[in-house]
Amino acid sequence: MAIEGAGARMAGFENAVRVFRIRNYRVYTAGNSISLVGSWMQRFSVGWLAWELSRSPTWLGIVAVADLMPTLVLSPLAGVLADRLDRVRLIWLTQILAMAQAALLALLTYTGAITIESLFLLTLALGMVNAVNQPARLALIPNLVDRASLPSAVAINSLVFNGARFIGPAITGPIVYHGGVAFAFALNSVTYLAFIAALAQLKLAADERPAGARRPEFLADTLAGYAYALRHPGIGRMILLFAVTSFSIRGFIELFPGFADVVFGTGPIGLSWLIATLGLGAVTGGLWMVRRPGIQGLTALIMGHTFLVAASVLGFTATANYGVALVCVFVCGFSLITTGISAQTLVQTAVDPAMRGRVLGLYGMLFRGGPAFNALVLGWLSSLFGLRLAVAAGAVVCIAYWGWARSRQDEMERALEAEARGAAE
Repeated sequence: MAIEGAGARMAGFENAVRVFRIRNYRVYTAGNSISLVGSWMQRFSVGWLAWELSRSPTWLGIVAVADLMPTLVLSPLAGVLADRLDRVRLIWLTQILAMAQAALLALLTYTGAITIESLFLLTLALGMVNAVNQPARLALIPNLVDRASLPSAVAINSLVFNGARFIGPAITGPIVYHGGVAFAFALNSVTYLAFIAALAQLKLAADERPAGARRPEFLADTLAGYAYALRHPGIGRMILLFAVTSFSIRGFIELFPGFADVVFGTGPIGLSWLIATLGLGAVTGGLWMVRRPGIQGLTALIMGHTFLVAASVLGFTATANYGVALVCVFVCGFSLITTGISAQTLVQTAVDPAMRGRVLGLYGMLFRGGPAFNALVLGWLSSLFGLRLAVAAGAVVCIAYWGWARSRQDEMERALEAEARGAAE
């Protein structure tokens, strides 16, 4: 059954109802949603703790690099592992390691033994775990649902992620204010148990990895997957657009602690609402995307909302009014999720199943590694020129490339959406 045909019959939130009738996806999402709230609690707390320990935008960028940059190094290996190994077991192992990291971070913070250097090292360890985890999690989604439900499953998966981005920081600001950062880390360690239990309940049929895939040529397999992605007439151009936006502006989120303290003077509560409002915008965008059937027009959405991301970031840097800044952050979150869901849906439906883990590893590398590099550069530039000017410069770079890519939108749309429709037949 074609996705377009199924989408025409599944209007509005009936898409979500259909997906949640699938037991594996329902169980996976329930456990994942709880764990993700805890993960966003920890991301908020790490950012605020890094600022308290250093009072330095540069250190904010360095800690963000520790969290996100390992994806650039480990994604080639992680993508191959996701194509070769049992994805559920691989995800299960990473969750055990992440839970241990959160518990150790809570202990060191509670005893006062934490330093900016040890925070960096522990964040780096978690970044390595997440780098291995991400391709497997993305590649697992098609194993949980039928092909007709894939666009809605991808949208709901992103909605859950960004719902946690809203809920986690919204509750963590008061938790940190009243109970301390260590308590937030301890709560995160407990939330991993829900996801670990959900993974144990999944019942999957044989997946789509080809027999004989356990070959020792990791490098050759990785290069073959990357070459496939970059030569694909649709996926390659989309990845290039995603790369530019990731390396130019997406890291500005990691500088929110500095903006909350120095620019807006709102402290940890203000920081929590900056992050939560970004998540609220993303949740709103995700709900809109869940209601949207099929794949037609997704390329146009990516282009339009890429511009809105850059424009909203420019607006954020141009105001000293906290309320206006929250509006800009909301728009940014809405557009970020719209571009992310659209891009992942097209990639998931168009990619050769045998290449899925490696291609999604490349996607994840840009999703996490690009903002890490960008946060490091923006943090360094902010120490020289101030937070506002540094972030605004990145937004201008993004808009400049968007103008070039926009002139080639029709070619990418014909290639990618035609490929995706053909794969769905």
